[in-house]
Amino acid sequence: MYFVTGTDTDCGKTLVSSALLHNAHGRSLGFKPIASGCEKSLQGLRNADALHLLSASSVKLGDSLPYRDKTIKLEYQHINPYAFEPAIAPHIAAQQVDLVIEPMKLLSHVAFAKALPLDFCLIEGAGGWHLPLGGGHLLSHVVKEAKLAVILVVGVKLGCLNHALLTQEALLKEGIEIAGWVANCIDPDMPYLEENLSTLEEVMKGKCLGVIPYLNEPRTSIAATYLRLA
Repeated sequence: MYFVTGTDTDCGKTLVSSALLHNAHGRSLGFKPIASGCEKSLQGLRNADALHLLSASSVKLGDSLPYRDKTIKLEYQHINPYAFEPAIAPHIAAQQVDLVIEPMKLLSHVAFAKALPLDFCLIEGAGGWHLPLGGGHLLSHVVKEAKLAVILVVGVKLGCLNHALLTQEALLKEGIEIAGWVANCIDPDMPYLEENLSTLEEVMKGKCLGVIPYLNEPRTSIAATYLRLA
């Protein structure tokens, strides 16, 4: 099980997570515990990122899975327990509907995922590494408490070296294992792209799992061809 974080919002966490799930063998499943920018449906709020993860997973909604001493059917709420309609910071969206994002509930969500018979599992974060949950809590605290290894997505654009190093420093300071990192090129006109990628290779501590070039159509199957699982 890995937690996927990024250097910033819109750096490509979902694209990378979906691509890794696409490449995985056996039973794979992606989770998105907290999501803003959800759309209303007849079944309730649904998040596009969470649905992308599900689409790339081999385990699907409605599948029966052994869970401890019983069998459950996978439901959307198992994937995305905190869903908010406004595309704003989740803790602010939660305040608007008088809801508290509870760290213990998130830890229970991780424990649930760990208990499922999966060969490959990803939990995608929201925003960057230090996502506020409200009440002084951060999502990064939950990841540390759950002892999850992290895959870092670097959104390659001007300033990415600083963002990548700051995020890496925060991860290492907390004693988080960096299982690997992915460079995702999000600026089609990035100056000195190759030089920046070379610098990332020099300064990053974890294993590079791949470099995704700028994609006019960021499709999972295409991005997957640029990634490798250790």
